[in-house]
Amino acid sequence: MSVVADRFEDLQPVARATNWRGRSGRFYALDTVALDRFVLNDSGMYLLAAGGLVLWVGTADEVVNDAATRTRFRAALDEAEIAFRIAAPEHEIERMTLAWDLEGAEPVLGLNLA
Repeated sequence: MSVVADRFEDLQPVARATNWRGRSGRFYALDTVALDRFVLNDSGMYLLAAGGLVLWVGTADEVVNDAATRTRFRAALDEAEIAFRIAAPEHEIERMTLAWDLEGAEPVLGLNLA
């Protein structure tokens, strides 16, 4: 699950979510996945990060079908401190746009919804 909003105030509280701002300025409430329980599956996109830096964004299909993506994924997994699951858009262009936006994302610190 992920929640997307143009303004931080529009995000609804989401359990276990961490807020990130993409390159576009859109806000995302990303669902945290513990690395020791991290598993790629066919239905979602994933973001691997370390220290607030995005290391990799993609899908299981990309890892399986593209050798360059698989290499980047393995390198990111070795350095990642945290993983997030994101609901993958159905359309290819939307998925690619979301990946581009999240590749340049940064965590939103010091803001809360209360």
